Amino acid sequence: MIRSALTRVPGIGGWSDDPLWATFYDWTVEHPRAGGALWKVGINSDLRRLYRAADEIGRQPAGARILDIPCGGGVALRGLRPGQGVEYVAADIAQTMLDRTLRVAEERRVADQVVPRVADVGDLPFEDASFDLVVSFTGLHCFPDPGRAVVEMARVLRPGGVLTGSALLNDTGLRFEPLRQVGRVAGLLGPGCSASDLEVWFADEGIADVVIERSGAIAYFRGVKRT
Repeated sequence: MIRSALTRVPGIGGWSDDPLWATFYDWTVEHPRAGGALWKVGINSDLRRLYRAADEIGRQPAGARILDIPCGGGVALRGLRPGQGVEYVAADIAQTMLDRTLRVAEERRVADQVVPRVADVGDLPFEDASFDLVVSFTGLHCFPDPGRAVVEMARVLRPGGVLTGSALLNDTGLRFEPLRQVGRVAGLLGPGCSASDLEVWFADEGIADVVIERSGAIAYFRGVKRT
């Protein structure tokens, strides 16, 4: 089985646990002024771009099914509206992450729409074509096999549905190579991928109209599954 978590490093924690990095990441997202400054200095990225990407969640009509994999600490829930009438499946390999997501859902008054699910991104426990939107924010670079993750996310997406998210890419320049190397040593990052890798994987899985926008070390991607 392909795991979506990496080996645990003592004192840091892997994704099957609740690493300190995850708490820091969530804090930066939830504090736009301080977090935005840290994103700008650390990875030369505009945090507001993440907020705009999450807005796609709030545009889904009542009755839609949304998959958030990995949901982490629930940062993407900022895009979900109270009373929206969707089913939001928050999936992650770690129960501790799901617990945090549910707490955030309660705080945002959207818990009635959120269904937590322990899931391995390399072998998703969902039917083919069962979601209208699949989101994966800052996830692909953490997976040990990002190509397989794309296969699974595309499989569960219905024709005409949207696959969107963000990732720390391998081809964003030497400036960010130390970040990638340290992340791998710490057990927080997998092999990652490049923009060209994403384009090939999406094409292979029938994801069309692909847009990849870079924001420093991070790239945001969006595509639509062919009908």
